[in-house]
Amino acid sequence: MSVQNKQYKILVVDDENSIREMLAILLQREGYQIEQAADGVAAFAMIQENSYDLIISDIQMPKMTGIELLRQLRDQNNDVTVMMITAFSSTEEAVAAMKLGAYDYITKPFKNDEIRLVIKNALEREHLQQENRQLKQQLGQRFSFQSLIGTSPAMSKLIALLERVAPSQVNVLITGESGTGKELVAKALHLNSDRKKHPFVPINCGAIPENLLESELFGHEKGAFTGADRRKEGLFESADNGTLFLDEIGELPMGMQVKLLRVLQEREFRRVGGTDNIPLNIRLVAATNQDLSDMIKEGTFREDLFYRLNVVSIELPPLRARTADIPLLINNFYKRLTGKDEYTIEKQTLEILLNYDWPGNVRELENLVERCVVLGEKDKLTLECLPEQIKKRSHNHCGEIGNLPDEGFDLDKWLEDLERTVLLQALEKSGGVRKKAAELLGINFRSIRYRLGKLGIGDDL
Repeated sequence: MSVQNKQYKILVVDDENSIREMLAILLQREGYQIEQAADGVAAFAMIQENSYDLIISDIQMPKMTGIELLRQLRDQNNDVTVMMITAFSSTEEAVAAMKLGAYDYITKPFKNDEIRLVIKNALEREHLQQENRQLKQQLGQRFSFQSLIGTSPAMSKLIALLERVAPSQVNVLITGESGTGKELVAKALHLNSDRKKHPFVPINCGAIPENLLESELFGHEKGAFTGADRRKEGLFESADNGTLFLDEIGELPMGMQVKLLRVLQEREFRRVGGTDNIPLNIRLVAATNQDLSDMIKEGTFREDLFYRLNVVSIELPPLRARTADIPLLINNFYKRLTGKDEYTIEKQTLEILLNYDWPGNVRELENLVERCVVLGEKDKLTLECLPEQIKKRSHNHCGEIGNLPDEGFDLDKWLEDLERTVLLQALEKSGGVRKKAAELLGINFRSIRYRLGKLGIGDDL
């Protein structure tokens, strides 16, 4: 939810009635909910009874100054965002307030456009802090390792690796196809580390225009470029002491790769237009669905940055490599959507789902469950609610097990042997060319490489 589509609640504190009224009228026109207090004592009492997204307080007031109000809030561990108003001649007091944890300050007389921009930036920061507070409340629940759904060998191996890596401080590179849950794993790493009380800040490197990316990551000083009317805190600062998650790291432009490498080496950075080096204490988790090794060979990704990021590599298996987890995942998504526990899956429907190649991975399965809950039977996953493309692309041309032996059998071993046989046949038909073998099996090159490696089929084939 953005600043524009949520009605934020702001408390304006100033002993000058004209200032309070002016700010109230201005901010109400912007869609904010405004309350007023004439001094720090009244404001402190109101904050004890109500929740606010932002406090805008004058510094010089009778009974209790703005700085004392801020100090008492911080003594209570109240981390609400506070912005100070000060006379131009009293900026030293404003700086003192910043050291106590004020977000920013504005000087009298001020311009309306300047106030709007500063408040928008402050509320964006508050929104990020609220998300992280909610994230902390989910600790041990949705994002714990135990809730990474799956009992397949691939998932058991993944969770065991995550449990070893999470407590460390090393940078992590998560690889895997789109939809395999890379951000979910990154959050789980954060929430099972000693940084869990600090922010988890995600950014998609491919979603931000190149000309804005440096400012988003590092922030900027006032006047750094046209339109930079105020100093802005970047995402590196927002993530200080926590975890910064750089998704789609392969989309990072070459110039930004150089700057990121320097930050990782020096553990400090500069805002755009700034001259001061700002120390940084973060854990970096990056993710990509691209083959960075190939990008290095092509000259589009720096090898030295790759080794900085890839201290520990975690490759997420595609859903087609862990089909045994599909029933568990379906029931988990169903429970999340409806609050109910049991979701019956018809036998024929399950067979189709188990034999589908899931190009969209877990995300595609989640979307399917949501579709079937809306369009299908109330508590049953039936053939009728499956999209035609899943029915058509489901493949099971490799034979059946026949009659189940009375004494039972090892299903995982049978599936592994079957997969090995099919892969070797595809390699034989393609003359050992893996790309052609992948095309024969309707999978991509990354997937066949993963499957061959998992089964220990040598690189010399």
